[in-house]
Parts: sequence; structure tokens; C-alpha cells
Amino acid sequence: MAGLWPSLLTIRQADGPDVQMRALRPRDRAEWQDLRARNRAWLSPWEATSPHHLGPVRFRTLVRRYDHEAQAGRLQPFVIEVGGRLVGQMHLFNISWGSMRSGSAGYWVSEDMAGRGLAPLCLAALVDHAFYGLGLHRVEVDIRPENAASLRVVEKLGFRDEGVHTRLLHIDGAWRDHRCFALTVEDLDGGSLVAAWNARRRGESATPESTGV
Repeated sequence: MAGLWPSLLTIRQADGPDVQMRALRPRDRAEWQDLRARNRAWLSPWEATSPHHLGPVRFRTLVRRYDHEAQAGRLQPFVIEVGGRLVGQMHLFNISWGSMRSGSAGYWVSEDMAGRGLAPLCLAALVDHAFYGLGLHRVEVDIRPENAASLRVVEKLGFRDEGVHTRLLHIDGAWRDHRCFALTVEDLDGGSLVAAWNARRRGESATPESTGV
């Protein structure tokens, strides 16, 4: 679908440098592979696997696949960049149009960036982009019940808990249950989720005992 990709989102933080969400590029190869290698143990319990034990995908193939799916309107595959450094990934995938107009979000941030409010900020930006940039109606996030850090992200942003999907996704070598969380555009009432998150962060920064995700 023409005009949907590539997208570049620049996000203002309440208490830190600007964040960019952009397409993965061929020249990112070395930095991307280093980032993934450093975070392998951190990410492996939560990452999708294949029940057919498919081998790893080459970086160039991965970039082409992302771009193809994005151009077709099925995916918005962002990497997260802070201070010129890649620190994670934020995807809107399984995008449906027509009468559904929905998508699912998936995300991760580097272990050394966890706890700084980056994941909620970028998910908020993705939701704003989905609703106001793409014209979608619903964004869903499916999270393993054991993934406490990711659960805090959606809870902080006010996602609605819609229950458990049994054995929904193949994760870390087995079919795993996931809790489903969602927002629809009506939940934002015309406002920006990024603005709401930044307002919350400004309030939290004045509270010594507060912590972020």
C-alpha cells in the first residue's frame, strides 16, 4: 500500500533525549547483530520461535522481508534509536484493513535501557501512529503471563485486559498462553498517548520512590 512505509517517528521524552523509530537499514547490520548478540539471554524467554525448527534468517533477507511486508500494508517494522544508537525494536504487525482496521504490537528494548520508561514511550508512539497516522481502530498486545516487565508496560498505558489466549504463540520452543491487552481509538478520546505518558513521567520524576519500565 503506497505511502505507508517507510515511516520515521521522532518522539519527545519528558525526561530524556529524543527517540527515533525508523526502518531497519542494510548499513545497520553490524550494530544490529551486536545488539542482538548482547541481548540473546535477555530476550530468548519471550521471543517467537518456529515449531518447524527453521534456521536463522540472514540480515539482508530480514531487511527485505520487513520492507516487503511493510509496503504491502501488513507490517510497520520500527527499530528504536536513542542518541544515534540502536536500542530495541517496535513492530505493528498482522495489520488488517477493511471492516477490522486493527494491528498487533510487539516490542523489546535492550537490557541496559530497561527501566527508563522507553518501552511505554515507544508503544505509546506506535499507538498514536496506528490510530492517527494509519487510521486503524484497534491495537492489541499479547504477552506471556510470566513477562512481568512487559505487563507493566501495557498497564501503565491503560491497555484493557481482555483475558487469556490459550497456547497462542510458539515462544522459546513451546506453545505458550498469552494475555491479550487492547486499546481502541475511542479510548484515547482524541488525545495523544505519548502526551499522556510524558505528563505521567513528569509527575513521577517529582516522586522519589517512583520507578519506570
